[in-house]
Amino acid sequence: MGTTQLESVPEPKYWHLKTVLSEALDSEFSVGEILPNERDLAARFGVARATLRQALEQLELEGRLQRRRGVGTTVAPPRMGVAVGSEQHVWPGAAGDAWHPADCTVTVPPASVAGILETVHGEQVHTVRRSRVTHGQPVAAELLYIPASSVPDLSAIDAPSGAARARAVLRELQRLELEGQDRAVELGSARADDAKELDRLPGAPVLVVTTRFFAAGSTAAVSVATYRADTCRLTFGDSGGVEIHHDPERRAS
Repeated sequence: MGTTQLESVPEPKYWHLKTVLSEALDSEFSVGEILPNERDLAARFGVARATLRQALEQLELEGRLQRRRGVGTTVAPPRMGVAVGSEQHVWPGAAGDAWHPADCTVTVPPASVAGILETVHGEQVHTVRRSRVTHGQPVAAELLYIPASSVPDLSAIDAPSGAARARAVLRELQRLELEGQDRAVELGSARADDAKELDRLPGAPVLVVTTRFFAAGSTAAVSVATYRADTCRLTFGDSGGVEIHHDPERRAS
C-alpha cells in the first residue's frame, strides 16, 4: 500500500499562530483582559488578518478566549464546574435541580424533537424554557418539550405562561413514574435566542445535550440544553451521568 502524503503537509499557518498566541495569553495577559484589535495583532505577528481570525476562532473554541458584545475579545476564565444529570432517575424540576424556570408556552416543536416524541405533524406541546447560572455567569439554556399526554391534569392551572406556568408543568410531569433516560451530546453553533441568553455572539460554539425521559414505555419529555463550549467541558462517568469540570489541567479521556 502507498503511504499517505499527510505527513509531508506543513502545519497550517493559523495553527502555528494559535500556539504562539496561547503562549502569549499565558505570559502577557490576565483573565478578563481585552486583547488588542485584529489590526494590531496581525501586525505584531506578521500575519494576514484572515489567518489571525482562524487562530482566534480556534482559541475561542478551546475556551481560551471569549468574544463579548460591546467589549471585544477577552481572555477567558477557567471552565466552571457544573454537574449535568448526575442522577439517572430524576425528573426536571425535582429537588436539588439547579435550573431556573423562566417561561412556558405551547408551541409546535422542531421536526427533530417531534420525531423523538412521536407527536403528529403540527401538534403543539408545552415548551418550558429554563436557564442555568454558575458563579454569576450564564452557562446554559434549555428548552424542555412536554406533550399534553404527559401532563393531562394541567388544564386546572390558571397561569397561561411565565415562570409560574413552567413550575406547574414540571410539577405535573413529576407525577409520572420515570423509567429511565438517555442523552446525546454534540457540538453546535449558538442560535440567536440562545446566544442572547448565554451572552455570546450568534454562531459561537456550544455543546448541545439532548435528553429523553421515558415513562409508561414511551418518551414523556425531551430536553435540549445548550451549554457554552468556552465554559463547559463534559466528562462521562461509569454511572452514565455527565459532569462538567473546570480544572484546566484535566483532559477528558
